Amino acid sequence: MLSKEDNYDLLYDKFNWDIPEFYNIGADICDRQNPEDTALIFDKGEAGIDYYSFGDFKKLSNKLANALAAQGIEAEDRIGILLPQRPETVVTHIATYKSGCIAVPLFVLFGPEAIEYRAKAGGLKVIVTDKVGLGKLNEIRESLPDLKLVISVDGPAEGAEDWKSFTENESDSFTPVNTKADDPALIIFTSGTTGQPKGALHAHRTLLGHLPCVESAHSFFPQEGDVSWTPADWAWIGGLLDVLLPSLHHGVPVVAYRAKKFDPEDTFALLARHKIRNVFFPPTALKLMRNVEDPQSRHDYSVRSIISGGESMGAELLKWGRDTFGLTIAEIYGQTECNLVVSGNSHALPVNPGFIGKPVPGHQVEIIDDNGNVLPPETEGNIAVKSPDPVMFLGYWNNPEATKGKFIGEWLITGDTGFKDKQGYVKFIGRDDDVITTSGYRVGPGEIEDCLLKHPSVKMAGVVGIPDPIRTERIKAFIILQDQVDGNDDLKEEINQFVRQRLATHESPREIAFVEELPMTTTGKIMRRELRAIG
Repeated sequence: MLSKEDNYDLLYDKFNWDIPEFYNIGADICDRQNPEDTALIFDKGEAGIDYYSFGDFKKLSNKLANALAAQGIEAEDRIGILLPQRPETVVTHIATYKSGCIAVPLFVLFGPEAIEYRAKAGGLKVIVTDKVGLGKLNEIRESLPDLKLVISVDGPAEGAEDWKSFTENESDSFTPVNTKADDPALIIFTSGTTGQPKGALHAHRTLLGHLPCVESAHSFFPQEGDVSWTPADWAWIGGLLDVLLPSLHHGVPVVAYRAKKFDPEDTFALLARHKIRNVFFPPTALKLMRNVEDPQSRHDYSVRSIISGGESMGAELLKWGRDTFGLTIAEIYGQTECNLVVSGNSHALPVNPGFIGKPVPGHQVEIIDDNGNVLPPETEGNIAVKSPDPVMFLGYWNNPEATKGKFIGEWLITGDTGFKDKQGYVKFIGRDDDVITTSGYRVGPGEIEDCLLKHPSVKMAGVVGIPDPIRTERIKAFIILQDQVDGNDDLKEEINQFVRQRLATHESPREIAFVEELPMTTTGKIMRRELRAIG
């Protein structure tokens, strides 16, 4: 844990990594905890609230690990987790890590095509899912030759093992695989600018790498009475490694709650109902909550710390946070490949509006040029993280060429540009790629363009993000139609639904423009910068 210093420089200088040679995420977040302590508060809405202790999770995860072993699942086999925030999601993560296997979280709102790509690319042997996920898997099952086992958490179903019957007769004792800290544990698919998403492979040590930022941004987390929650799905690195796993590491209860749609008023009620003290809110959620008038008069919440990331906190949003919660929202910065490396800490580091913060203790973050040279203050360049670093990915799954392209020498290039001021605060300027940030999600245009081209009316498509006051960006598609096809509003809606059903709602274009041509380079690449200029 971080030392409790009021001064950032002391905090940074005194910190030293203590990464053991052998380390297993599953054993860490479960087996070493007090078995009587509450690990998860599962709010099922009108169906009630369930509580799970660390002892419950130990027994349940051991049963699942034994059941998987009995089916021949071995170390480094990939296990897909296509589930929302619910207890079985946690159990599957723990059992996967204990077994020495590799967890592959899958977003529940993904359509069949998005799931199919990730399942194929990751070579998934097992997928644990619910009845909604099963419906999607049934459409693509025959195209997944590596998939040997599907487990349903919602009871018996054709083509799937029932979770309860699959695990109930197994022993609740299991010896976790003695993994090294550098052994692979997790693949999270991240969006890129061209082609399909890439799987960022992380080692068990990635959890330890996340802790300094979580602890500092939450004003020296944990403290007595802390309870964590995020509306972000646990399939994303923000939900999983910014909230769920660090909280369990520290023995802090986590609230699991998945609303069908984010409701700001309901969110304030949830904060009060469970006395939630520590929250990760995507920026879009905060902007929506800001529209709720005088929530203090209706909801008795007592939040201690809020972190947010994805864009800089403006002075107005920071002021709203102080007025509404009596605290300063702490910004965090990172990416799937190398997360939580810059943050603000209102206790030890004065907030500098418009700047993200300073490098988190344990991480060396600099602004470099294209040759890997560190640039002086006030000079714009590449935001980069020096390797080795415990939070840094091992590489892209089965893609050494893309992995190599992520580095300039010993520096991991985030793909973002910015500068440091003379006090060392990091300013985010923009991306040098075309990834779209919408409603807290990072979306690659390549995957959407590939999907659009499968529609029979589409000849060519270019996808960009355009500014949006609530979502940060909204997705706009510029489409060249096939000959003799008439572009109209009905076709726009049809195309929107086509993408929504195959990928995800947040990846569907909210705007569509039919055009005669697209700006292209001499090598045939779409010039998305010009499309953004058109708007």
